[in-house]
Amino acid sequence: MTPPRPLRIALVAREPGHPLLAGALRLLERDGHLTAGQDEPADVVLLKARDARSLRRAEAYERAGVPVLNSAAVTARCQDRDWMECTARAAGLPFAPTLGGGVLAALAWPGPVVVKSRYSRKDDLVARADTAAQWHALAQAWPDEPVLLQRPVAGDGWDRKVWVVGGQVFAEQRRSELEPGGPERRPWAPDPQERRIVLSAGAAFGLQVYGVDLLPGPDGPVAVDVNAFPGVRLQPDAPEALAALVLRTAGR
Repeated sequence: MTPPRPLRIALVAREPGHPLLAGALRLLERDGHLTAGQDEPADVVLLKARDARSLRRAEAYERAGVPVLNSAAVTARCQDRDWMECTARAAGLPFAPTLGGGVLAALAWPGPVVVKSRYSRKDDLVARADTAAQWHALAQAWPDEPVLLQRPVAGDGWDRKVWVVGGQVFAEQRRSELEPGGPERRPWAPDPQERRIVLSAGAAFGLQVYGVDLLPGPDGPVAVDVNAFPGVRLQPDAPEALAALVLRTAGR
């Protein structure tokens, strides 16, 4: 019996050497599979980028019938935090409520609020404005930024970061970027309710590799962000989970 030919895996990534991607590719190459060059024929594509050019490249693969993880359309939509909240709520997922939005300099301070860029991207705006002075400082620094406003969730200063790779869950707590004290991280495992929320988000958003940020709200855990193909750094077995997902996607 002739063995199946090696798979060709293409990367559409802002950082091709990212540890998650590099680790998964090493595992696949160890088993004889190949990394395709840019725009070469491929059997599976890993899309870890959100810029317009990368999305067009991913769409070209999709038009050729090549599966892309995650799809270009979903990756693009997940940048829109307004769509994100609507999608989560339509699926019955608890999500931090939005108070409104618009161009930041044109908005009035509504009281203590979390200000987020409407369109998620690297180095976007995520900040608290607990006072009018803080609000005006943000408006001066980001006057033309389209934003969404969320009522702060009373947490404990730690974000619950949960990542899913092909159904396998990874998690840790990180010091909230809205809290002083600098970045910290600590081990943590989601409880059954938190796992249900995070796994349900994959089906609701059409994602196979994604992250959900949770906070402990007064009535239970609340999602505050969903990310397509996050870094999942420093998580043992995450590259193995991604390599296994590639093989399943290719029918191996």
